[in-house]
Amino acid sequence: MKMKAEGVRKIWDRYKYAVLVVLIGAGLLLWPSGGSGPGGKLLSSGEDRAEQPELQTQLEDILSTISGVGQVRVMLTVDSDGERQLAQDTELKYSGPTASPEDYSRRSETVLVKGGTGAETVTVRRIYPTYRGALIVCQGGDRAEVRLAVTEAVAALTGLTTDRVTVAKWQ
Repeated sequence: MKMKAEGVRKIWDRYKYAVLVVLIGAGLLLWPSGGSGPGGKLLSSGEDRAEQPELQTQLEDILSTISGVGQVRVMLTVDSDGERQLAQDTELKYSGPTASPEDYSRRSETVLVKGGTGAETVTVRRIYPTYRGALIVCQGGDRAEVRLAVTEAVAALTGLTTDRVTVAKWQ
């Protein structure tokens, strides 16, 4: 029995660092992250998540001013959250001939500029959220002209097709 324990201890002493690296790697893979895309260049913005309720509130405010709508509540469902691509300062170094370098390294840093409130990132491209559907509940939802006006307004503001917008009567 003592011989078996020594064998296990010997194996543990030899591979403990490899096991530790594998466990840390697995933990990092399972850790939730805010970034997506290669190298974390495309980031899901916390601002984008905050914009959805803000857009719903703005829609409620503007739709309530349409004749006959009355009180209104809006719910939007998203297919994909918005993303933004940040400017990167990339440096590529290589050794050997240009046609077939022997070794190369690449380093990228996110570009920061000084703003009024401190350092800010530079957004190169922004992808706005894609909406899946909209539900609008309003007091005038039982009248055809109100449903049409609300459906057209929501379709124009969100990019949804009219078959993905539902208008219902408020109880």
